[in-house]
Order: sequence, then C-alpha cells, then structure tokens
Amino acid sequence: MSPLRPGEGANEITSNKTTAWQVLLRQFNNPLLIILFVTTTASFFLGDKFSSLIISWMMVLSVGMGFWNEYRAEKTMDDLLKHISFTATVIRNGVKQSLPVKNLRVGDQVLLYPGGVVPADLKLSVFKGLEVNESVLSGESVPVTKNNEDKLVYMGTIVNSGTGQGEVVAIGNSTKFGQLSSSVGSAKPETEFQKGLRSFGVLLVRAISLLGIMIFVFNGLLGRPWLESAMFAITVAIGLTPELLPVIVTVSLSHGAKQLAKKDIIVKQLIAIEDLGNMEVLCCDKTGTLTEGKLRLVSHLNASGSSDNHVLELALLCNSAVIHHKVFGDAIDKTIWDYAQEKNFRPDGRFTKIIEQPFDFEHRAMFTVIAASGRREYIFKGAPDAVLSACRQTDEIKKHHTQVEKWYTEGYRVIAIATKPVRIGERYTFSDAKNLKLAGFILFSDPPKPGVRQALDNLENLGIGLKIITGDNEFVTKNICSRIDVKCDKVLTGPDVDQLSDSQLVDIVWSVDAFARMTPDRKLRVIRALRTGNHTVGYIGDGINDAPALHEADAGISVDTAVDVAKDTASIILLKKNLNVIVDGIREGRRTFSNTLKYILMGTSSNFGNMFSMAGASLLLTFLPMTPPQILLTNAMYDLSQLSIPTDNVDPEELLAPKKWDLRLIKRYMTFFGPISSVYDFLTFGLLYFVFHARGSLFQTGWFVESLMTQILVIFIIRTVRFPFIRSRPGPLLVLTALVMVLIAVVLPYTPLGTFFSLTPLLPVMLLTLFGLTLTYLLIVDLGKRYLLRHLAAHT
Repeated sequence: MSPLRPGEGANEITSNKTTAWQVLLRQFNNPLLIILFVTTTASFFLGDKFSSLIISWMMVLSVGMGFWNEYRAEKTMDDLLKHISFTATVIRNGVKQSLPVKNLRVGDQVLLYPGGVVPADLKLSVFKGLEVNESVLSGESVPVTKNNEDKLVYMGTIVNSGTGQGEVVAIGNSTKFGQLSSSVGSAKPETEFQKGLRSFGVLLVRAISLLGIMIFVFNGLLGRPWLESAMFAITVAIGLTPELLPVIVTVSLSHGAKQLAKKDIIVKQLIAIEDLGNMEVLCCDKTGTLTEGKLRLVSHLNASGSSDNHVLELALLCNSAVIHHKVFGDAIDKTIWDYAQEKNFRPDGRFTKIIEQPFDFEHRAMFTVIAASGRREYIFKGAPDAVLSACRQTDEIKKHHTQVEKWYTEGYRVIAIATKPVRIGERYTFSDAKNLKLAGFILFSDPPKPGVRQALDNLENLGIGLKIITGDNEFVTKNICSRIDVKCDKVLTGPDVDQLSDSQLVDIVWSVDAFARMTPDRKLRVIRALRTGNHTVGYIGDGINDAPALHEADAGISVDTAVDVAKDTASIILLKKNLNVIVDGIREGRRTFSNTLKYILMGTSSNFGNMFSMAGASLLLTFLPMTPPQILLTNAMYDLSQLSIPTDNVDPEELLAPKKWDLRLIKRYMTFFGPISSVYDFLTFGLLYFVFHARGSLFQTGWFVESLMTQILVIFIIRTVRFPFIRSRPGPLLVLTALVMVLIAVVLPYTPLGTFFSLTPLLPVMLLTLFGLTLTYLLIVDLGKRYLLRHLAAHT
C-alpha cells in the first residue's frame, strides 16, 4: 500500500468500521430466515395471503430487533471512541503548533517526547537516546533503541525515553499499524453457535422437505385437488418450522445484553453472548489480566543484602525518566522515581549530572557521570549479568550471580548498579564500564491482581480452562503462575511454535498450559489450533498485536482502554479488565443459551408430532383435520406464549459447564416425543370422531383446543430436567403468558372471532375430556423425559 500524499484523507484507521448496512446484512445470515422466506413466498403466490403476512411480520420483527440491538452496541462503541482526542506537536511551514492527530499530513515534522504515542509513521531526522516500545505491533515488551540504521518509528508505538523529530511518511491505513488493522478486516470466522444454528437449519430443511413432499403426493393421489394439496403441504411445512426461533434468539440475546450492560460488559454482536457462555477455554495475557500490569519497587539492597538508601540514590542519578508534572520514560526508571516520590526521597542536591547515556540494548545498561565536591563518579545501571561482568571479579561476585538467579526464579525483575571514580575531562563511554565496584540491586515485582485466584476458581467451577498467551519469557510466566496457583507444567515458547506444523500444533495445543514469547502470528496459530474440532475459544486482548487472535476467536474480548483496532475487532468489550466480569458474562451467556434450547427442543418435538398427526389424519379423514388458517392461528398463539422464554429461570446445574449444539439430542427429542404427541392426537381424533361423532368444524375445534393446550403447557416439562414446579420454578412471565394463551384457546370458539376461523363451541363434556387428555399427556411426557435423559447419559 503506497503512502498517502499531503491532503489525501484523514490520519485515521478505518479498516474495521461497521456500517448500518453491514449490521443489517448480518441479520440475514440465518438459515431459519431462509426457510421462512421460501415458505412464505410460496404461500403468498399460492393465494394464502393471511399466512404469508403473519410469517413476514415475524421475519421483520426478528431482523428489526437484531439490527436495533447490534447497531446500538456499535454506536455505543463509536461514541466512546469519540471522547478520546489525541494531539501532536508539529512543525508545519516552519511553525511549531499542536494539531489533532487526525489532521496530520505526509511531510509534516513531528516532535517526539517521552510518554507520547507516535501519531503516524515517521522517518527520524533528529533523535537523542530515543527508545520506542513497539509491543503494540510486535508483542515484544523490550523497547527498541533507534539509531542510524533504524530511523523509522511507527504509528501506535510509545516513546519510552529520549526525544526525536521525524517526517511523516505515511498516515491512516497506509501506516504499518493500519495495514495490520486491515488484516483483521475480513469476514470473521463462523463461531460455534453459528455453526450449530446452521446445522439445525439443515436438519429442519430435510425434515420439512420430506414431510411436505409426502403430504403433497399422498393427498394428490387420494384425489384431492393438487392446488389444495399443495396449500395444505405448505401449511404443514410452516407448522413444522419454529418460525419464532429467530425472534426468540434475538429477544434472549437482547435480554442478555441488557443484563451484561449492568455488569460493565458491552456486547457489540449479540450472537457473541452465546459463544461467551459456551466457551470451553479462555486465552489471556499475563500482564494486566492476572497481574496488576504495573511494576513495583520492592527492595533496594546493597552488596551485603541490606536495605540501603544510597543504592536508591544512585538509581535516581543514573535514570533517564523525565519529570514534568508526571513521570515519563522507561518503565523501570519511572517506577524508581515514583517510589522515591512516594517515600519523599530525593538525591543529594550536591550532585550534578555531567553526562547521561540512555539504556543501550547491546550493553543492556545505561550510565551517567556525576560530579560533587571536586570529584566525578561513573554510575553503571542495567541487567545484573552485564553489571556484574563489568565489576572486579571476586568470589563475592560469583555468589551474587547465584543470588540473582534465585531472585529470578522467585519472579522478581532485577537491576544492578555499580560505580567507580573517573577523572575530570575525560570522554566517557560504555568502554569505561570495567573494574567497577558493585553498589547493589533493585528488585521489582508485578504482583497478582487482588481477587484473581477467586476469579480463576470461578472459571474452573464453570468448567472453563485457562491458557496464558504472553510476550513475556517463560521464566516470568512460570513464576506468576506459581504465585497464583495456576497449573504451568508445560510451557511452549514462540520459537517452539514455529517448529511445529499446524497439525502438530493441534495435537499438543490442549496439553500446553502457557505460551511465552508469542507474536501476533503465533497467537493466531494457537487460537486456530484450539478451535479445531468444534471447540469454543475465548480470547482477551487489548493491543493491536492481539487483533488477529481476537478476530479468530469465537468470543473476542477486549477492554475500553484497549487500542481502537482491538475494540473494533472484539465482539465483547469490558469496562473493567477483570476476570470476574468475564465470569458474570459467561453465566449470562449460559442462561441465554439454555433458554434458547428450551424453545428448540419443545418446538421441534411438539411441532413434529402435531404436523405428523395432521398429515396422517388428512389421509384418513374425508375432511381436513384443521384448516390452513386454523393451523396458522395455532402457530401464532403458540409462538406468542413462548415470547417470555428469554426471561425464564434457569436451573443452577445448567450453568456449571459449557453447552453445545447437540443435534443428536434435538433429533432424539423429535423422534421420541413426536410420536408420543401423535399418539395422543390420534386418541383425540378417535374420541372426537367415534365417541362425540364430531365432523368438520366441530372436529377441527376439538383438535385446535387440545393441540394448543398440549403444545403450550409442555414447556413446563421440557424446560427442566427436574420435577416441574416442585423442584424447578418457571419464570412468572412464562407462567402468565402460557396460561393466558391456553385460556384464549378455550374461550375463542365461543366468540365471534372464533366464527371467523370456523371454530364451533364445544360441549362441556368434550372440554372436560380434552382437559383429562392434556393432563395425562403431560404426565407421560415427564416420565418419558426422565427415561430419555437417563438413556442418553448412559450412552455418553
């Protein structure tokens, strides 16, 4: 991608912005909507305008609700980002000024200071001790020192120390930051919940097609008009379709999103709630998730191992941090100054800094020369092995090497300080770092977050595994794991991952506890390997180096303090970077999935039974067992009774483990409870036909009432594995809507509206008989449910 020229667009990353049109199109990625579209179109052209209008209304309702909730979440994120405003110090046309970052143009001269974010890709012309943290691009936490061989700095990186000036050579999507952003702009891989929904749609298409064709052919062969046979077959097909499922899913997800918003979680894509609940493993970084993400100075020790303020004083004198209202610069040097200010400690005012050489990665140290009372002292501070190697070698120095290794295994980050007197007037360089005298050590820690162990216990209790994927080295990773009691028996480093093929990585990825020294590409490979085999994987990250993995994961989770591209890529945003927040989200996701599954199991089993009964009765009777308008009225009332399912209570055991789309379970429910429903339907047919001698409208009314009562009330059996009402109480709204619809079904034949649907008032004895049939049906379904669940459990 070629760099932009002056005036060619704003300096903004736009690769992954979601438009209203994209959100709308996303709603149609649903196989059930396709099934409904086909059936309602056929119904319309065959003359049944009433049924097509009902189904069309349900489709519009589903799409509209999904669009509104997802677009509102996208707009919420956009509004959050608008509150973030960045400026840069720029020299344009010879004038030094402060400009919004988005107004930068190629050719501008930008000044860089410690703590600042590089606003565009720059080619340096002036720099002094410039160190840049490029972890946002590379995942590597070690700062990069800029020199004559490396004069490029990139958008999104952070100036750790030093100063610089550079010419803007690329802005916006043309920057390296922008190009990496665009790499995650492609279509997000299909999540496990979407795969399950698609598979369920395929199952329905097969069942509906087979039954519809059989009904059409047999009715035609029996001498009924082919158009009437086609209309009846289409109506039965519609009856078999759980047409309210898209609405139920959307209402469930919307309800879940509202609950999560109360718990500091913004859901950008509603479907992600299901994947959050079904998540089997959560991949996270160490820093900021398990730890506080902030270095703390814990000890300043002299060579004898005693606490010594002189060592702290030397560390402040050999320090590249800049103090200007706030402390900026290298994380270690900044931590030293913050600690000193907290302790109200300042270096002796008699000392004057003569020269300062910032940290050099070749020497892995920095040095300063100070003057006081007519003498000068050379201070060398850096990695312990580099400093100790520059000291006069004694037996004590060898002991210090051993002690430093012990500190490392204890999880401390360590720097060493050594000194020596130098002559006045000399040219001081790193070559002077020899024959030094060890002054002491400073130890740092990045402590675990308070409550992180409890959060991990909560994840474990929910059946979710944890895998650490970090840019830090394996030793620090193992230590923090031991401090928070996280299993870390097997660690794989980035170079180890590079040596494995994709298939080899898949074979071992689940046995690895932590991945260290990981780059963006390596993280992406690990997430793909974990997802292989229909596993649901969550990933939490906040840098652009996390964006590819966030894009690939089923549940991509970021935080509101993350870089924009990470928030754009993620489907879930945490307002607090806290594992307990994720735990709350997982529970809500499982409630949502459980309630969605209730509708599917109940709808497919009862619908399948009723439609099978209708198909059979149409072949045996000289009249239709129920007219197309009556079938559609039955479906509409049944569906309305189920709109409150998203608010239903969920049994505690349903939240203990990740859930999966189990097509085997759905098929067993269809084939097990469908015939039970059909047996009772045919029993009803027999009583109506032979005992009450019902024909035509009276027969249809009797079955209309019985069909609605059994279809609606069976939800209280299917919704729980427990004994209904006694050990598992349904939600009040579900009880209310179910009973109201049953009451309407009983009363409707006695009203003028019932006449419109060709319904006839029933005799009291007929009504009591239907009540008895419904009660015995519910008892047998409950017994059958217990048998089926025991049988399935024994064969898993």
